[in-house]
Amino acid sequence: MTVRSRRLAISALLASTIVASASLASIPAFAQSSTAHPDQWPVAASPAAITDARTEAFIGELMAKMSVEEKVGQTIQGDIASMTPKDLEKYPLGSILAGGNSAPGGNDRAPPQAWTDLIDAYRKQSLAARPGHVPIPLLFGIDAVHGHNNIVGATIFPHNIGLGAMRDPALIGRIGQATAEEVAVVGGDWTFGPTVAVPRDDRWGRSYEGYAEDPEVVKSYSGPMTLGLQGTLKSGQPLAAGHIAGSAKHFLADGGTEGGKDQGDAQIPEAELVAIHAQGYPPSIDAGILTVMASFSSWNGQKITGNKSLLTDVLKGRMGFQGFVVSDWNAHGQLAGCTNTSCPQAMNAGLDMYMAPDSWKGLYDSTLAQVKAGEIPMARLDDAVRRILRVKVKAGLFERVAPTVQGRFDRLGAPEHRAIAREAVAKSLVLLKNDGVLPVKPGAKVLVAGAADDIGKASGGWTLTWQGTGNKNSDFPHGQSIWGGIEQAVKAAGGQAELAPDGKFATKPDVAIVVFGEDPYAEFQGDVTNLGYQLGDKADLALLKRLKAQGIPVVSVFLSGRPLWVNPEINASDAFVAAWLPGSEGGGVADLLVAGQDGKPKRDFQGKLGFSWPKRADQGPLNRGQPGYDPQFVYGYGLSYAKPGKVGVLPEDPGKVAAAGSVDRYFVDGRVAAPWRMDFVGAGSVKAIDAGAQENARQATWTGQGMVAIHGPPVDLSRQTTGDMAVRVRYRIDAAPTGPVTLSIGCADDASCAGTIDVTSAVKEAPLNEWRDVKIKLSCFQAAGAKMDHVTAPFVVGASGPFSLSLTEVRLASNEGDAICPN
Repeated sequence: MTVRSRRLAISALLASTIVASASLASIPAFAQSSTAHPDQWPVAASPAAITDARTEAFIGELMAKMSVEEKVGQTIQGDIASMTPKDLEKYPLGSILAGGNSAPGGNDRAPPQAWTDLIDAYRKQSLAARPGHVPIPLLFGIDAVHGHNNIVGATIFPHNIGLGAMRDPALIGRIGQATAEEVAVVGGDWTFGPTVAVPRDDRWGRSYEGYAEDPEVVKSYSGPMTLGLQGTLKSGQPLAAGHIAGSAKHFLADGGTEGGKDQGDAQIPEAELVAIHAQGYPPSIDAGILTVMASFSSWNGQKITGNKSLLTDVLKGRMGFQGFVVSDWNAHGQLAGCTNTSCPQAMNAGLDMYMAPDSWKGLYDSTLAQVKAGEIPMARLDDAVRRILRVKVKAGLFERVAPTVQGRFDRLGAPEHRAIAREAVAKSLVLLKNDGVLPVKPGAKVLVAGAADDIGKASGGWTLTWQGTGNKNSDFPHGQSIWGGIEQAVKAAGGQAELAPDGKFATKPDVAIVVFGEDPYAEFQGDVTNLGYQLGDKADLALLKRLKAQGIPVVSVFLSGRPLWVNPEINASDAFVAAWLPGSEGGGVADLLVAGQDGKPKRDFQGKLGFSWPKRADQGPLNRGQPGYDPQFVYGYGLSYAKPGKVGVLPEDPGKVAAAGSVDRYFVDGRVAAPWRMDFVGAGSVKAIDAGAQENARQATWTGQGMVAIHGPPVDLSRQTTGDMAVRVRYRIDAAPTGPVTLSIGCADDASCAGTIDVTSAVKEAPLNEWRDVKIKLSCFQAAGAKMDHVTAPFVVGASGPFSLSLTEVRLASNEGDAICPN
């Protein structure tokens, strides 16, 4: 049987036995227009000098030498995971990207020198002499979201949600400057920040990337962060050493989408778009921001990447932006009539550079053809190229092969940078409750429980990898965990500190500090349907109650990327601290919680909520000034030692919360996650077995042709596929197959929508009765024909004869350079 016929057989079997339980919601009609009126928008008061007459003359002379092929190349950015420096010999791209999961050699823990060597290889190839080539240096872009979070040993600052609680624009500028230097020392010259989103629905998975729900904080931070990253721009001079180009993002209203859906649609009138979501851009433009990133999302049904009235008429016209506009990761492919490898609509709307990480080659060919055919006017191409070259001149790329601070690896995690981060941690913490237990008194015996010794969890997403998963304390050689900071402070005050993640102890402590909260996530993987914390599995609450029942005062330190409904946990705590995602400097937490020998902590709490705290788990958008505003803790709330307050017993009714379905967890912890089911179709069966715990595994046994399938209502996995995610499977071969074995992703309502991979060789080569882990890229299934925007069966194993397979885990996972496409 051929792979194609097996795929059809599997689709037919699936279609005959599994019926999709829901249809995709229809797109609503919009009352508002998606065309902006520039006269209603703010104007940058005095845009910093990005260019000057001498620069424009230089660019003009350079462009006169460039062929149309060279010009088109400048408008495209590829990713290091999908190309090599040698590719630049044929494709003269203008920029290279190291995306969230991209690293030298696929090694997320690659040393700084490996980053420098790789960046230099690309840069030197772009400048190499060859016939018909005009040497133009590359821009190397990287996501330094909270410090240079891609490099082992770099300073990891708190995520923006914590920084917003500080209300300290001057400190934001210092953070930007430290981040820029740590990017520059490995050779990077462009980061995608500052993020000036205004998250209006905390269910959005990127809420922690925003400073606050109110534009007042965003507006006060965007200018200082721009100046920190880029320095003060001076006419006719490049950026100063240790500074890099920034990118204000994501233009526009990425934080205003309906239901908090990442890459969704902001269904709002233009007045709200201006008053709420546009306010961070004029200060950044005034400070000289060199690039702006267009959002994945839509405004009233139209994708921003293709909205000419916003990109050209408002941003470049009304706001006076002189730099260039770059898209997000393959975002151009989401425009109507476009694909990842062809989208003239985006450039014609005002996009100057396509971020085409894995689609760059096909996009280059199609864009070149479209320019030659006049589908993209030459004037539009020339404008885009001029803007890109303008930024490269200002970044100093024509005057030096690499930043002058490159190679100063001692600046990664430099003591003064760590001191800035520690100060930011301390200023970002928000005290929600304190019934007299804080600060911890000198000489106290302190039990520290939960995730206190986990720097990776405290750092969250966008840390070494895109999703921030799988990090160990050894990945932060200059960092200090929350436990480390508390232990140091307690001992300095003459006390004793004991670490016990499970909360068990031999001698009763005077106080317990419990650190708990959300596991790391990034972007759409963090989208949730409600704001409840552990509504089903209340393990953390059980720990708090157990300690309280033993007469031990409890201090809760809550790690999260958004405010969550934790009323039961607050009630079970004598003190409760919203610590957000503080990063690598846990000592900043201890500076507030633990008193010195004089009975006073190093600092008092000064953090104020930048996001309203929910009263119920079913509260959606919750922003000050909205009708019916009814939070548990209002925007701006925050207690301190100097200004204490009493918090009574809070209501523990979560509201009307439906069971949340899982897009990325299929079979985990011995359970098939809702809304999924696991069934065997054909000759065979599936049963629960023990694999180290009671019934935590499933064993599928074939007696003839059949399949084991995880299936349910349709889900859209196209963004996960674009993000290079993978299906992670922990499996054991119990009996070798007697015939072909396939692995598929498909749907039940279309026999042609499945993507099937032949895994026979890999299964036959696997040793029997041995647990193994594998990650298989979603893109492998897409390449095999799967329609990833309509998946009802995310995991199907098919076999044609006797075979036995056991599973303990099936879920989506971040590709950290360890995912494969089976041969």
